[in-house]
Amino acid sequence: MGRTRGKNLLLIISAILFLSRELAFPPVLADLDEDKRALLDFLLGTRHARALNWRQDTPVCEAWTGVTCSDDRSRVVSLRLPGRGLRGPIPPNTLTRLFSIQVLSLRFNFLSGPLPSDFSVWENLTVLDLSNNGFSGSIPDSISKLTHIAALNLANNSLSGEIPDLNLPNLKWISLANNKLNGTMPKSLQRFPSWAFLGNNLALEASDSDHRIKIEKLGEPALLGIALGACAVGFAVTSLLVITCCSSNGVDYETSLDSKGGSSGKKPIKQNPTRDDKIMSFAGFSYSLRFKHLLKLPAEVLGKGTFGHTYKAVLKDGNEVAIKWVAELSVAAAKFELLMETVGTLRHENIAPLRAYYCSRDEKMLVYDYFSEGSVSSILHGIHNLISRSFSPFLLSGLAFIQSVRSTIAGKIAGRQSRLSWERRVKIAVGAARGLAYIHAHNGKRLVHGNLKASNIFLNTQGFGCVSDIGLTTLMNPMMPASLRAAGYRAPEMLDAQNACQESDVYSFGVLLLELLTGKSPTHAAKVHLVRWVQSVVREEWSAEVFDLELLRCPNIEDEMIGMLKIGLACVATTPEERPKMAEVLEMVETVYQAKSKDQPSVDQKSPFHFPQA
Repeated sequence: MGRTRGKNLLLIISAILFLSRELAFPPVLADLDEDKRALLDFLLGTRHARALNWRQDTPVCEAWTGVTCSDDRSRVVSLRLPGRGLRGPIPPNTLTRLFSIQVLSLRFNFLSGPLPSDFSVWENLTVLDLSNNGFSGSIPDSISKLTHIAALNLANNSLSGEIPDLNLPNLKWISLANNKLNGTMPKSLQRFPSWAFLGNNLALEASDSDHRIKIEKLGEPALLGIALGACAVGFAVTSLLVITCCSSNGVDYETSLDSKGGSSGKKPIKQNPTRDDKIMSFAGFSYSLRFKHLLKLPAEVLGKGTFGHTYKAVLKDGNEVAIKWVAELSVAAAKFELLMETVGTLRHENIAPLRAYYCSRDEKMLVYDYFSEGSVSSILHGIHNLISRSFSPFLLSGLAFIQSVRSTIAGKIAGRQSRLSWERRVKIAVGAARGLAYIHAHNGKRLVHGNLKASNIFLNTQGFGCVSDIGLTTLMNPMMPASLRAAGYRAPEMLDAQNACQESDVYSFGVLLLELLTGKSPTHAAKVHLVRWVQSVVREEWSAEVFDLELLRCPNIEDEMIGMLKIGLACVATTPEERPKMAEVLEMVETVYQAKSKDQPSVDQKSPFHFPQA
């Protein structure tokens, strides 16, 4: 009997010890296989425009795009899938099973529905970026359980309701801008600048007085609303750069913010610890930079293009450069570097020189000369990108920021008529033609630009067009959304950006000529197809209706404009075989320019190209 009791007591003690161990070490510590299944379940339950190489038979830590594991490869600690075309709500019970995750970035997708309800499962999370999606509903109270969070970005969604009291001791940066939030700002967030909450209906209560500042949805005219919408996106992304710049380790912002003082004790995960972070530079660029140094340079947003945002940065000696952060491009490093090494050797007065570049698995940057006048698109169409050199959103807040936008718009509109005369437009066309012809003659006549448009052309010191962003579109994923491709400039046969050829470049140049002649943007919101519109007007013999009214005020240029119009129409022929070579286009454009310089009649009568007939 005593032995039986002893055995029973031993069993009870063993059971208690087992239960104690389970309580002390709950199943939150999932193994890598469970993390893998969680990611596959997330992928299965989410629509995505850009395919991911996640498969059951491949190792998650070595091959899976956007996934980073811990040093011992036992846990998934980072998931970064920016701009992957993810759609729909986050499937329940998928990402919340990644119990060891430290960095979660799903920015610039099309995710919708409510935010995950239980953030407390991500107890090690230091960076959460769900910005630029379509999330709706309220911000869950459980987000306050993220005690190690250092950066929180929920900007540019459709979140509503009041902001919960986020008493997060390690939070160093936040943006909730451009949502539908209302109510009073919690005291715990009043230490952050007001721009982090613009575009909402919030009452900001100043900490040193009872004064309340109401920041509401803007009721300005449509133009101002559009401008401010662009600003919201721009300074949200600029803020990401600022977070990056704050890093003392030289890694990207998502991995550089460690939960200092936290219980996990884990170090930040470097994006590519085996790769040298040195910036690869070309002849004529005498700066020895590393990635971490580049991120610490003073910078401001110039605008957003096909592949990401461009910033103006000031080097230590005061020289200014333009840095293009290539975010919307997923390509093997070797292929990217091969193109950069080719483009970096191009030296021509009408080509914006690529001075340096940086390439890792997750980050790609290009360094160009900075052109102070901005792009031809911004000059021609009057309203310059408002998040530009005119002012920085970080220096302005509330009504002062709105007033600066209003003043900038008024100044741009008032100065438009004097900004781009016929002579300047001709010099832009000549410079762009020279640059593009040089590109086509380079590398065994196999190199193409692939994305020629007014926003990729700048003015050199003599006022001639200068071509930039060479070849990047040829690396574009064919699954990338069509909105990221310059549809108004794209040749009809170019269904896939990777199929760009020199003939399609000629078509794009023809569209550029029509844009300079008409003053109309090929990508205008009115959905007017510029090429078809010009062709229809010319067929009706109403050629004068084509030209920008500002040009019609200039005397004695009709022949030159007609000559340039015929060149443009020849370039936009429907079939590639009908289009002239770029060298021939250059010769014709130069002839018009030389005739203008000598104040002689243009060569229109000698042109072998004719208006299409109905």
